[in-house]
Amino acid sequence: MSLVVPTLEQLRARSSEKWTAYPPDVLPAFVAEMDFGLAEPVKAALREAVERDDCGYANPAGFARAVAGFAARRFAWSVDPDRVFLVPDVMAGAAEALRVLTAPGDPVVINPPVYAPFAATLDEVRRPIVEVPLLRDAEGRYDIDLAGLEAAFARGARAYLFCNPHNPVGRVFARETVVAIAELARTYDVLVLADEIHAPLALSGATHTPFVSLGDRLGHRALTLTAASKAFNIAGLKCAAIVAGSAPVRDALRRLPAEVRYRAGILGVRASIAAFERGDAWLDELRDYLDENRNYLSELLAAEIPQIRYIQPEASYLAWLDCTNLNLGENPAHAFLTKGRVALSRGLDFGKQGAHHVRLNMATSKALLTDIVARMKTALP
Repeated sequence: MSLVVPTLEQLRARSSEKWTAYPPDVLPAFVAEMDFGLAEPVKAALREAVERDDCGYANPAGFARAVAGFAARRFAWSVDPDRVFLVPDVMAGAAEALRVLTAPGDPVVINPPVYAPFAATLDEVRRPIVEVPLLRDAEGRYDIDLAGLEAAFARGARAYLFCNPHNPVGRVFARETVVAIAELARTYDVLVLADEIHAPLALSGATHTPFVSLGDRLGHRALTLTAASKAFNIAGLKCAAIVAGSAPVRDALRRLPAEVRYRAGILGVRASIAAFERGDAWLDELRDYLDENRNYLSELLAAEIPQIRYIQPEASYLAWLDCTNLNLGENPAHAFLTKGRVALSRGLDFGKQGAHHVRLNMATSKALLTDIVARMKTALP
């Protein structure tokens, strides 16, 4: 097996945020870092760069072509390399794109509960937030409120920060939903910024539709933000891409400040090229493992904490857990940490709609996943 699953001792030797934010008696399962070893093509690219003492400023040569090749193989998406822009990470790319393509004071729509940095980024660039919360059916499954979205567009929203696959709820939205969003955006002349960082981790049964793959007619004011960072666990290397959905958006993005490119890391560029060009086999093995883990988590919760409502994610490795029936209050993560010594993401960090929820990172060994649930159980009243 090429996917390496380190031991707990090996993981605790890491210096990343996940393994240093809490005392050693706390088991971390919060931030979106995976516990697995890096793909060998990525490690080889990093070794080669270091051996060459090649740690200067990043040059994007080869990066756009690698993004395009990966898009074609994984999503049947034809990307023009001339429309690919190097940025340090997805949220930095979103911020810089908003600065170029919208004006201060332009309202931007988000769909809470949603990735916490969305709100922080919009505050940073002085774009007012318009919330169109996700709809939730009786089974707990989430979807886009298209009527609410249209109402927000009609009231004057100028942009839409669309998370697909969605973090934290794990939905890969159906193609017809993506098309419906594009039609609404076209009707009301709304810029769509699609955060698709988790797309390479769409799991069995789900098919991701890249927003700008819909073509110039529907993507005339759209862009996709993507990276190898989540799928290949290289977020700290700082490299992501903006893919313009049309020639006018491409031309506008050429006004991005020159320093944006230089904020990307050269090791991130080299690692991302290696991942996109030579990481498919490792990625397939990872997706199989995550597929097993989402099923295994269902079994664990059903056996140990059946009061938790858990809808399996359709992409990535983040489980959104509804803990309402545990009577732990609006912030169950606090009880899990203080009583169970397991660190989960606070649901409230994703918006007020996240009350009574936690987000659990299941990109780990089955042994540690078992321990995570066992620790959660000890925190119950």
